[in-house]
Amino acid sequence: MKREERQQAIINLLIEHKTVDLDDLADRFTVSKMTIHRDLDDLEQAGVLRKVRGGATIDAGTQFESDFRFRERQGHDEKLSMAHCALELVEPGMTVMVNDGSMAAVLGEMLLQKRPLTLITNNAAIIDRMKNESGITLIALGGIYSAKFNAFLGVVTEEALSRLRADIAFLSTPAISGRLAYHMDDNVVRTKRAMIASAAKSCLLVSHQRIGHTALHVMADLADFDAVITDHAPDAAILEQFRRDGITLTIASNQDMT
Repeated sequence: MKREERQQAIINLLIEHKTVDLDDLADRFTVSKMTIHRDLDDLEQAGVLRKVRGGATIDAGTQFESDFRFRERQGHDEKLSMAHCALELVEPGMTVMVNDGSMAAVLGEMLLQKRPLTLITNNAAIIDRMKNESGITLIALGGIYSAKFNAFLGVVTEEALSRLRADIAFLSTPAISGRLAYHMDDNVVRTKRAMIASAAKSCLLVSHQRIGHTALHVMADLADFDAVITDHAPDAAILEQFRRDGITLTIASNQDMT
């Protein structure tokens, strides 16, 4: 088996199992552990996985967010429920901003229900989906393309956002702790902050599994958002902390407000 084929097979295993074991991979592909180490190094360098002791994982860490190709396959029902909640904040005729990420891509698809809209996004999945749709005025943000995030990022993206104004921006985050939202990548953080600054209102979408975790960079205070939406209720202690901090959390699974 060629190296490229073996590495693709490792990616397929990660999609299915989220983690892989070094010894198992060496046995499976009948190669040395050193060869597998080099494969994992290549994939980590490409931002596809995170090496851990004895193998690798696609689970996020404080300095790692898994590749878009993995995230788009995870938790689709939960993303749909959050997107339905977010959609209630949109009215036809609005200018809507949507950031990178697989959660945002699900919401982007559903925005067709609210056309006519002006849609501003750096999310390549949404751009590809919307570019030929009637009733959608699509403003695609330029910049440096990131395959890991399937999005356009950088100075060009931020400069474009500084010259635009939206009625509402929808942003996602891989980590919330206390009253702060975090992200692992500084380019992504700057783009998300630029979106918040360029919108009259902003809404944060986050999986309940990501609440109670941190990442390398502080992205924003939860008080910066007009709405925070999650899929299922987090632990009672976290809910109580939100109440004390005055953060309103919309729980998509039951439409409760807390």
